[in-house]
Amino acid sequence: MGGAIEEGLKYVLPSCQTEDYILFLNNDTWFGEHYVETLVQTSRANGDAAVGSVIHEEGRDPPLVSIGAKLNVNRLAVWDLLSELSEAEKRSPSGQYCVDALSGRGTLYPAHLFRRYGGMRPYLLPHYMADYEIAMRFARAGVPLVVSSKAIVYSPPVYGNDASRLSWRKRLFGRRSPHNVFQRLIFYSLVGSPLQRISAPIRMAYFSCSRAFSTWRSLAKRKEETI
Repeated sequence: MGGAIEEGLKYVLPSCQTEDYILFLNNDTWFGEHYVETLVQTSRANGDAAVGSVIHEEGRDPPLVSIGAKLNVNRLAVWDLLSELSEAEKRSPSGQYCVDALSGRGTLYPAHLFRRYGGMRPYLLPHYMADYEIAMRFARAGVPLVVSSKAIVYSPPVYGNDASRLSWRKRLFGRRSPHNVFQRLIFYSLVGSPLQRISAPIRMAYFSCSRAFSTWRSLAKRKEETI
């Protein structure tokens, strides 16, 4: 994804004017009539913000399945803001939300941001995490990251990042896996404070071992309970 978006940026940026926008959008999604207008209005109302979309899953009730990413860089943890909402708010969300990163599944950026702060980094992040990295880079420069609940991207039940059928080897090391350990290490070495970037390999090793041990203990306890 990162490499494909970078090629697109190289093609469109030379012809972009000051007031133009660039929209990141996956090819397995679709949207309604006033979608782009909503994104542009939200960006202007929030001081030239980068604006993401909520994701509605086809055939699901309630349809809202994603708002946007929240991150704890110290603990190398990523979760969706949706998990923090009550059941009532999931059915009737607020107008907009602030997030820590934006995905490529429907995000509008003022075009001038790419000239000022650079584009994608396909040699470092050729696929997953590239969209989060560029959004967080803009945020460090003071660009607001918001998600409009009125800007809806519709998606099929199975996303392109589904890794449930991959072997453990491809899940951890495959280039197209969202769980690729090398891509995650590079990502955490690019975001956060200078100290967080330098310490990313140590923290990643620690939390990986800690979470693996926790999973092992949970499985062992479950096995004991069934005996």
